[in-house]
Amino acid sequence: MDDPVETSELIAFTKTVDANSLSRAAAELGVPRATVSRRLARLEERLGARLLRRTTRSLVLTEVGEVFYRQACTALEAVRLAEQSVRKSDEVVRGDLRVSIPPMMDASFHAMLCDFAASHPALRMYVHTSSQHVDILHDGYDVALRASSQMQPGLIARTLLRDPMIAVAAPAYLIAHGTPQTQHDLRAHRCLLGFARGELPQFHWPLVSGAKLQVDGVFFSNDIGLLCDAAVRGLGIALLPHGLAAPHLDSGSLIQVLADIVGAEMQIALVYPERAFLPPKVRAFIDAVAAWVSRELDPARQTRSR
Repeated sequence: MDDPVETSELIAFTKTVDANSLSRAAAELGVPRATVSRRLARLEERLGARLLRRTTRSLVLTEVGEVFYRQACTALEAVRLAEQSVRKSDEVVRGDLRVSIPPMMDASFHAMLCDFAASHPALRMYVHTSSQHVDILHDGYDVALRASSQMQPGLIARTLLRDPMIAVAAPAYLIAHGTPQTQHDLRAHRCLLGFARGELPQFHWPLVSGAKLQVDGVFFSNDIGLLCDAAVRGLGIALLPHGLAAPHLDSGSLIQVLADIVGAEMQIALVYPERAFLPPKVRAFIDAVAAWVSRELDPARQTRSR
């Protein structure tokens, strides 16, 4: 199969015909005269036909060249309109948007989702709620909201918030079982554990040093709110986001333990596949969620998005 004609060759040809001069065409295109000449020669070689007769004073279209010139102008106009349609559609949020979010989001987040959908009537939204980390690339999701200390490689993560994870327990539990002083003391304690990536029971807690500590659990849930309630009711020691535990710390229903030993930083982030061009629907959704975080969550815990 012969190589297809390049757009740059069509532009050089039509511009030369319109200007009736290689030099003027080169000047209008902002390229050397030799470049225009090479593109014309390459075009005629691809077509196997002479399009222009060059004399010392003018350029004359051949009969085949006249026919090709009209077709070339039509083709370039089609390209222009195609580019224009993409730019025009880029201004409108449309199509299907598949989103994964964790459960237990509050009413203000739900209101934001509904307002976003109402603001973009050309958009069809699919909102999947799960504590499990969906496979964005394999399952065809556009974006996911995640809270995790480690983000999945191969995805872009726009961090919206950073929140320290702290170990906490109810005063009644600590009175009954004692307050752990070292990481090794946790072996004698009842731990309330989550699910790694929302899928498998967790048996390790992060240490401030960056290492991991194996712990024994007596109560497991992928619902962080349930783990918080279980800790308040004295079932054991839980590792919770500071933002979730803060009201209970203030009221005294929870007490932080092993502050300088157990803990890590949790990121709340929007993750999405790496693309050369971010679709308008995804960009608009990211902006809407970022605005919600800025408006609704504690400013003291916010971090600049990246």
